[in-house]
Amino acid sequence: MSAAADRRSPLAAALGWLGAAVRGLRGERDSEGGPLPVRDFVNVSTAQPSRLMGFDQTLVWVTVGLLLAGLIMVYSATIGLPDSPRFANYSPTHFVTRHLMSIAMAIAVSAVVTQIPMATWERVAPWLFVLSLVLLILVLIPHVGKVVYGARRWLPLGIMNFQPSELAKLAITLYASDYMVRKMDVKEHFFRAVAPMAVAVGVVGLLLLAEPDMGAFMVIATIAMSILFLGGVNGRMFFLITAVLLGAFTLMVTLSPWRRERIFAYLDPWSEKNALGKAYQLTHSLIAFGRGEVFGEGLGSSLEKLHYLPEAHTDFLLAVIGEEMGFIGVATVIIAFFWLVVRLFNIGRQAIALDRVFSGLVAQGVAVWMGGQGFINMGVNLGVLPTKGLTLPLMSFGGSGVMLNCIALAICLRVDMENRQLMRGGRA
Repeated sequence: MSAAADRRSPLAAALGWLGAAVRGLRGERDSEGGPLPVRDFVNVSTAQPSRLMGFDQTLVWVTVGLLLAGLIMVYSATIGLPDSPRFANYSPTHFVTRHLMSIAMAIAVSAVVTQIPMATWERVAPWLFVLSLVLLILVLIPHVGKVVYGARRWLPLGIMNFQPSELAKLAITLYASDYMVRKMDVKEHFFRAVAPMAVAVGVVGLLLLAEPDMGAFMVIATIAMSILFLGGVNGRMFFLITAVLLGAFTLMVTLSPWRRERIFAYLDPWSEKNALGKAYQLTHSLIAFGRGEVFGEGLGSSLEKLHYLPEAHTDFLLAVIGEEMGFIGVATVIIAFFWLVVRLFNIGRQAIALDRVFSGLVAQGVAVWMGGQGFINMGVNLGVLPTKGLTLPLMSFGGSGVMLNCIALAICLRVDMENRQLMRGGRA
């Protein structure tokens, strides 16, 4: 009898954790009288249980689909670049070949990452954050960091240019999640719970603004803020931090002449001065969407990519999709990203319900990362937001960006795999 009880004990423990979490979501107290330690937004009565597979196959296929669609559109956006004097020494397949190599490396590394337990990521999170700080400092050293268009953001590694800000996004996601687990008992005390994290984000922000890379800082600040909120930081304090950050961004724009000009150009992009200056990319992006209409001009038929729209294969890839694939193509991409973000939040919610707070916050932090950066990139392309140098996750050309996006999603896949193991009665 005792042997049978021992065999059932892991499943009983998992069900006990799940039951306690559900009671917490309903506002009940746990056995010790404490509330659920993190925020979670889910209707328990309609929550659907995961299918008991080894991993989330749909998540994998949606990710692969976005990668392949990005590969096709990068090829379409760059095939005509050798006609320009700037790219005269490049072959028509130069960019697509490099992008394909980046995807292959990213998939290979991601396959390894899925084998790393979340407990290991929790242990190395502070050290990964320190490594990202070191690389952000290193990229600012003359003759070490590579300068492109006046920005020093890349470390040349021979086969690819590595962008430390991409690693910083993953590092802040893991570090903030680990931080909230360690500070769970003092989350109601503002200075004890929030101040150290604010200092960490501030240091990263100063290094990114020195490159300069305000777009990456906005994404990192959004990730950190979201994890603090989801981790249960006092709501009033959260809104206070939000107000301080908005004030800081407003001050940075006000004190920076070229950022002010970009905002003014965004507000009036069609004036002659702005259309030929700061709003040049925006106006040609809007022209591309206008030409695409509902069904698009057809794959490979974009005119704006032919030296009219700068950085069509990186920051403005969605504009090429809009011109060639029309509203249907753009809507498909938006729906795919929306599904991806919702699924990652569900994985995080499920991990939290199984009493795995760190894993849950990591998955939800990655959801904020993918959703936030994707929203900013799409907003810039569509003229909803001022122009920022942010790529479209998983799709735009960029080796380090694709690599870190895939690693982050592989970590979330690992979270889901461990969730399923626990639900079977095993151990994560």
